[in-house]
Amino acid sequence: MQTTVKIFNNTDELAHFLGQFIQNGLQNTPEGQFYSIALSGGSTPKAVFVYLAQHFKETIHWSKVRIFWSDERCVPPENAESNYHMAKENLLNHVPIATAQIFRMMGENDPAAEAERYEQVLQENIPGSGAMPAFDLLMLGLGDDGHTASIFPGNLAPFQSAKSVEVAIHPQTKQQRITFTGTLINQAHTVAFLATGAGKAEKVVTVVEHQTGWEALPAAYVRPVNGNLLWLLDEAAGQHLSHNSKV
Repeated sequence: MQTTVKIFNNTDELAHFLGQFIQNGLQNTPEGQFYSIALSGGSTPKAVFVYLAQHFKETIHWSKVRIFWSDERCVPPENAESNYHMAKENLLNHVPIATAQIFRMMGENDPAAEAERYEQVLQENIPGSGAMPAFDLLMLGLGDDGHTASIFPGNLAPFQSAKSVEVAIHPQTKQQRITFTGTLINQAHTVAFLATGAGKAEKVVTVVEHQTGWEALPAAYVRPVNGNLLWLLDEAAGQHLSHNSKV
């Protein structure tokens, strides 16, 4: 695993880098194949989606992209809390991508049945080694509590599951969610954490530099087996990192 930490002046610069990263990935995608991206929810991804829709609508070959989600709340797709709804409103409605290339988690379905269905969707649409699909790009957010996808501190079981998709429960709200497991996340060719704002700074340095308490944070266990780990931060989120952590 190669870890790279990049710190940008602002979210627009971060989003521009990510857009160029996707462009480069598509250039290396053989004809007839798709570039697979798993999206994340959260405020930083939302800002990134808006930027991509505005500045990469024409330059990313959306006809070669397949879109998935790393986690979803168990709500209908029109619900404001839906990660799919957020991506649709801020990105997918504004770029030339076919509906057949968008694979949402159906949060309105029975959670356990939907986790099984989505596992099958991944198997059928993403190449991989052995039983586990391997995303070209898997985006993740970092919660203020150190959670990622919908895997929360105090319950690392979904991270360690042999399955690719599991049902998780938010520890405070008790809301059910559908989430990628750590086993699936760590098969990706590139995992990209997107984090901005001073509120993320403490958890960023704890996870990246394995400072005191890192063992309790699910995000600290994201270590792609044969891929790359990218930390894409703004200056506020990366303010506590030592020079050695930055590339």
